[in-house]
Amino acid sequence: MSINKVLLLGNIGKDPVVRYFDKGVAKATFPLATSETYTNQQGETVTSTEWHNIVLWRALAEVAEKTVKKGMQVYVAGKIKTRSYVDKDGNNKYITEILADTMIVMEKKQGQTNTSGSADDSAADFKKKVGNSHEVNEPVPPYQAPGAGQNKNQAEGGNPDS
Repeated sequence: MSINKVLLLGNIGKDPVVRYFDKGVAKATFPLATSETYTNQQGETVTSTEWHNIVLWRALAEVAEKTVKKGMQVYVAGKIKTRSYVDKDGNNKYITEILADTMIVMEKKQGQTNTSGSADDSAADFKKKVGNSHEVNEPVPPYQAPGAGQNKNQAEGGNPDS
């Protein structure tokens, strides 16, 4: 048995890029930053930031297009996938992505009441926010390694349904 589950709470690094494929299937991508702070051996506080490539499909992608912007805090859950592709120079490239099946917007759009705080909030505060947040659960489409019966668009992260 194995488990591939990713849970992230972080800030969006860029506005989502949304593409629509045949049959109106939407795909949204955006970078998500998660940070951790620790004290090193010299007693200095160090913050380390990790960037994650988030991929959303269908209704979840459409929600992201309408509701999330750079800098907003979101919670995403999904699975981690690494795919490969050949760049324009013929080199094999690899990219690791989080295929999210759940997204919870922790912040409201500007002009609305903001019930969120920092990523360091307590678990109780997080649960309160989740209850007041916009949540969408959507099954993630099946994933195949590039070249496994896919066209060029799919090998570049395109729609798995076309």
